[in-house]
Amino acid sequence: MNNDKFGSRRKISLKAGEAEFYGIDKLEKDGIGKTGHLPFSIKILLEQALRNLDHFQVNEEDIVALANWKADEKSEKEIPFKPTRVLLQDFTGVPALVDLAALRSSMKALGGDPSVINPRIPVDLIIDHSIQVDSFGLPGSLQTNMEREFERNRERYEFLKWGQHNFKDLSIYPPGVGIVHQVNLEALASVVQNRESVLFSDTVVGTDSHTPMVNSLGVLGWGVGGIEAESVMLGQPIYMKIPQVVGFKLTGSLQPGTTATDLVFRIVQILREIGVVEKFVEFFGDGLSGLSLADRATISNMAPEYGATMGFFPTDDETLNYLKATGRSADIIERVEKYTKEQGLFRTDGMTPPGFSDVVELDLSTVESSLAGPKRPQDRIALSDMKPSWNQLLVQPVKERGFELKNEELSKSSTVTLENSNESFELKHGSVVLAAITSCTNTSNPSVMIAAGLLAKKAVEKGLTVKPWIKTSLAPGSRVVTDYLQKAGLDQYLEKLGFFTVGYGCTSCIGNSGPLAKPISEAIVDQDLVVAAVLSGNRNFEGRVNPLTKANFLASPPLVVAYAIAGSMDIDLLEEPIGQDNSGNPVMLQDIWPGKSDIAEVERLITPEMYLERYSNYETLSPIWNEIPTKGAEVYDWDEASTYIRNPPFFRDMKVELKPLEDIRDARVLVKVGDSVTTDHISPAGAIASETPAANYLLDRGVELQDFNSYGSRRGNDEVMVRGTFANIRLRNQMAPGTEGGFTTHVPTGEQTSVYEASERYKASGTPLVVLAGNDYGAGSSRDWAAKGTYLLGIKAVIAVSYERIHRSNLLGMGVLPLQFKEGDTPESLGLTGKEVYSVLGLSDEISPGQDLTLKIDDKEIPVSLRLDTPVEIEYYKNGGILHTVLRNFIKEVG
Repeated sequence: MNNDKFGSRRKISLKAGEAEFYGIDKLEKDGIGKTGHLPFSIKILLEQALRNLDHFQVNEEDIVALANWKADEKSEKEIPFKPTRVLLQDFTGVPALVDLAALRSSMKALGGDPSVINPRIPVDLIIDHSIQVDSFGLPGSLQTNMEREFERNRERYEFLKWGQHNFKDLSIYPPGVGIVHQVNLEALASVVQNRESVLFSDTVVGTDSHTPMVNSLGVLGWGVGGIEAESVMLGQPIYMKIPQVVGFKLTGSLQPGTTATDLVFRIVQILREIGVVEKFVEFFGDGLSGLSLADRATISNMAPEYGATMGFFPTDDETLNYLKATGRSADIIERVEKYTKEQGLFRTDGMTPPGFSDVVELDLSTVESSLAGPKRPQDRIALSDMKPSWNQLLVQPVKERGFELKNEELSKSSTVTLENSNESFELKHGSVVLAAITSCTNTSNPSVMIAAGLLAKKAVEKGLTVKPWIKTSLAPGSRVVTDYLQKAGLDQYLEKLGFFTVGYGCTSCIGNSGPLAKPISEAIVDQDLVVAAVLSGNRNFEGRVNPLTKANFLASPPLVVAYAIAGSMDIDLLEEPIGQDNSGNPVMLQDIWPGKSDIAEVERLITPEMYLERYSNYETLSPIWNEIPTKGAEVYDWDEASTYIRNPPFFRDMKVELKPLEDIRDARVLVKVGDSVTTDHISPAGAIASETPAANYLLDRGVELQDFNSYGSRRGNDEVMVRGTFANIRLRNQMAPGTEGGFTTHVPTGEQTSVYEASERYKASGTPLVVLAGNDYGAGSSRDWAAKGTYLLGIKAVIAVSYERIHRSNLLGMGVLPLQFKEGDTPESLGLTGKEVYSVLGLSDEISPGQDLTLKIDDKEIPVSLRLDTPVEIEYYKNGGILHTVLRNFIKEVG
């Protein structure tokens, strides 16, 4: 702790004993800022700076700048943020630990002490992304998928066991506990921490982009790339500009029949329209008191979808109620209440709101039942408009997020007979082929999960069934969900409709939906049908959920069940029957939609003991996990034959001395894309398709097709991942017009080939590469491999109209230069084809944050903005990336 330069440290009495904290109000008393009027989120940033003052990473000027935060100013001041802990999920956690293991190897090779490469703050890793839904709609799905999961991923799990044994302060939650952000919400987050009798706000960064779900508890935190998380683990601050804070005022209350899912779709739509990228959103107003903590969690979870760094809810009485309901100890609840009230972090109705950079308001009573899709989460469609919207989407141009079908294509269909069945059915445009209650956004919210169960109960009692062509699955975010569904007897009704539990973790929303039945897949491909998935997740970008579902709609869990019964998007569920009962009478959606009192009655069955039981024994939960041996010394013994874990090339042959920066000269364009290209388009994700460079690599090493597993599971192998970068089946690379997928044109020869193969040709000729992109480049999940793969392809710079926050940070973290076209300039307005020769000039001079550089395009020169936004980011770029900087600093420390 610091030397309390500002005299802010004072005592607080707790039943567990006396403690101390750093009171930010002391600053205002001494004439520094108006701390009482700051947004709650800025207050927490201020406290962590005050507490971590060391005149090295955190200086007095950082504290003064935060205390003087101005609502009407966009600050250019950079401040350090030192989170108190790091959260990892396994898809990003494995490559993070691979990088740490590689750093140890490099440290040893450079003559240093490998053991200094160790987490310096607590790290929790939850294994939640390995589930591939092979078995579905059948009893025993969970056990079958779990066994297959361990077969596929044993090599990764052995590596994680090595990491758990050799890295300090690393806790690993085995498969089957739950999804990372729900475990964080229900068990890990303490709201207020107590270390060495000093109290302070719990803060976290996580490699899951939906880490902001914990903002609903009043915990400051957000998603970062794996590269950034690794540097935080190693004791580095996150350097960020002091953010603007948009206040979102909620009034009124939700109408009966609407859900928190409907509310968050409306919020996403509103905030995407005004633009909140790189801003905090803080909710306020008396409408908060009508929202349960679980409802707030649904809203906070989708902060990445509305583009904000956070969706923050201050601590209040509902926070304390939730902590008690989820089994937190009396000591934790007492310290949360006392500390937040003493620190001015406790919200009450009627209080004067803080000052905000901007204010948005929503009357909750205006929210209506909705879906979002078919290609982006911000494209909300009211349930009442779904049928006409669907038919419009079929013919709407692709550039307007439609499917651009011609009139003669609209009537396409295919008659399908499933194996071992005499029943035939017709698939056509709009047929729902996948319905998933998945663990992303909603399964932490008992009200919508219970609503799904009650709707299923009423449907079964009326004789309704799910259509035979639909793959159904239920992936709860934690085992507590299963406990209360079973206690209420609702699990049996979900199972009768095919919604068997397939696992506890990330499934359909990440692309782990598994294959559709072969006759259905063949029919979709043969007729090029635009079929749909309906899922209760938060991501529906093209190619993400399933390669065959061109349309993907997000919906609340009860609506997922409803569409599984209806079987098509081409239906008005408010006006047309959803099906027929046992007597042949029409059944309307309102006939089976559960009432608020019915939901509340089941919610009363949930007890704190359920949470305590599930999270107190997590280490012994999985016998299969416990049987995996722990082996290996402090420097990992790399197996060159492994197709899962390899020593990445990022630090090989690295020198302690820095090389001076050089201009990028005579580069070629490898990829040219339009607006809203996501990290899903860039990063390898989902299943590894046959006849791709990654598939060929695995086949050459004796891996059979059925054992390919997913890209996510092989993130520890750079050779697989680089071959899958820019290989998304829905990527439209304008360098290969008329194609979808990982193709480009090798400009010197004019030959169309894979992105990977072209990059290898360019490397052989010593040609640097660039990417041209439109608006919102890199939206979506915090995928570090979207940057790592870019780097390994030989791409030296990305030139975009605008960036999403995390991806820009990840690019510079890997030493890839992010550049931005000047206002009004786009590749289209400049007439760029991608066939030109590009040079970036001015790098060999001393560069400063945000300055202009010269982009030379053939013989033409234009200014572009350098998107290295802080002096620290420039230092990272000069070093070749964040981890290169950290490694050099460690060598200097022990030197």
